[in-house]
Amino acid sequence: MRIQLKIWRQENARAQGRMVDYELADINPEMSFLEMLDVLNEQLIQRGDMPVEFDHDCREGICGQCGLFINGRAHGPQAATTTCQLHMRHFRDGDTIYVEPFRSRAFPVIKDLRIDRSAFDRIIQAGGYISTRTGDAPEANALPIGHKVAEAAFDAAACIGCGACVATCKNASAALFTGAKVSHLAMLPQGRPEAAERARKMVQQMEDEGFGHCTNTGACEVECPQEISIRHIARMNFEYNRAGVLRK
Repeated sequence: MRIQLKIWRQENARAQGRMVDYELADINPEMSFLEMLDVLNEQLIQRGDMPVEFDHDCREGICGQCGLFINGRAHGPQAATTTCQLHMRHFRDGDTIYVEPFRSRAFPVIKDLRIDRSAFDRIIQAGGYISTRTGDAPEANALPIGHKVAEAAFDAAACIGCGACVATCKNASAALFTGAKVSHLAMLPQGRPEAAERARKMVQQMEDEGFGHCTNTGACEVECPQEISIRHIARMNFEYNRAGVLRK
């Protein structure tokens, strides 16, 4: 298949970027989207041009590094799919594909399609921990946890921190990401001792990083490749408000 690419090229966070046109012929429909970009970069290098920089690691949909804005959607047209798991068979021969980085003041562009997601790391560092005794693994039945609670906590923990929620939100809010991180520990007994402090610190760090506020449009839930529920935003707000009451 033949495709036309319009890709965002930007030297660094301070430089002015622009869309650059490329054309690729004989693309195998079974290629992943990132493999298609690999083919483009091979051709650019052979011509002596600078390759397009983009983030990736596992290419298995679990690390969260590959997020791109494709034709106006975070991770592209397929629901519950990361960019690395998106395949070219979902496009048609002769299509024009627009590829841009995730855009947010808190996600500055490093180069081309690469962005700095370290704001997420700092949110986790602000309170994403539990106090527990180190040493041998505890007895599995020492802290009974109901199946529904365990499943809900696991669903929240499934967040891979890709940033699609921020990229698709009109306010560039990180509420879904932060809510998932606050929620999955708050639901487990191991996370309850620090629950109030964790909620205060992580929400404060989220605001300090420059993310916008949540206005409940639900776009984040729609575009999340892990289908994280916005119920976790409600739980984060509950934990944060309860922390404020307990602090008084």
